[in-house]
Formats: sequence, C-alpha cells, structure tokens
Amino acid sequence: MVFEEKMILNGEPEDEEEEEDMVDPLDTVRDKCAQAEHCIHTRAKLEDCESRVSSKSETAEDCTEELFDFLHARDHCVAHKVFHSVK
Repeated sequence: MVFEEKMILNGEPEDEEEEEDMVDPLDTVRDKCAQAEHCIHTRAKLEDCESRVSSKSETAEDCTEELFDFLHARDHCVAHKVFHSVK
C-alpha cells in the first residue's frame, strides 16, 4: 500500500508550501539586468516612445524598434549571467 502511494505522489510536491519557495532564476537575472546602465538607457527610450505614441490620437508610429532594442540589451546581459545561477 505504501508503494502505491509513493507511485501516485511521484513527481508532485507533498505540500503546497514547497511550490511557493521555488523562484525562477531567469526572472531574477532579468530583473537585475533590467537595472543595468545600458538597459536603463534603452528602457528610457522605450518609455519616451510609448508616451509620445499614447499622446497622439491617430498615429502610424509604434514602438517596436525601441522594444526590440530593450529586449536585446536585457537578453545580452542575461546570456552572460543566467548559467552561473543554475545548478
């Protein structure tokens, strides 16, 4: 009977508290990299674009280029740091 219970629970945490303790290291590294100097600069450009576009009622402009620049800068930083935090 004990063997059957172990097979049913295999791969699932026994209590829900264990799930709450887990933190994705990628999210942590992304947050740290978003605070880096180069990322702050590209985020500021993105925010300027978003405020400019949202202030206009009709415009064909979007902030795709600025968004990609920010994501590229952040992911470049993440690529160098993420594997150091993975066991």
